[in-house]
Amino acid sequence: MTLPVPKPGLVIRYSFLWSTEHDRGGIEGTKDRPCAIVVATPRDTDGHIHTIVAPITHSPPPDNSASIEIPPAVCRALDLDGGRHWLRLDELNRFLWPGFDVRPRSDGSYAYGMLPPALFEQLRRGILQLQQTRKTRVVNRDD
Repeated sequence: MTLPVPKPGLVIRYSFLWSTEHDRGGIEGTKDRPCAIVVATPRDTDGHIHTIVAPITHSPPPDNSASIEIPPAVCRALDLDGGRHWLRLDELNRFLWPGFDVRPRSDGSYAYGMLPPALFEQLRRGILQLQQTRKTRVVNRDD
């Protein structure tokens, strides 16, 4: 299957690199996981797209203000497994689309679907609020 056009709110399969892994010298994520595209801005010079993603995880958040629990109905619509899922607001990866870390799912597709607009807006606002207090870690995957 072909790669989707990246747009904010699209949930893709991605090899996410946590900031703690990056701080220890890691350059590859240890697990492919669903991630929501937060920003997708075209570059004029080479056609690549600046992309920022937020990870989706099963792990309960250490800080409730840094995560949003995804409602079960949204998890089902995205075809996520039956566990609880959280969008992390304090951990982001930045890369040039398509990069090397967008990965196919078992059916060959790269995307799970779109977040509902209200949930995406909650994600966007939460990230902006955490950025004001400098509690967001962004790992640049193109370094």
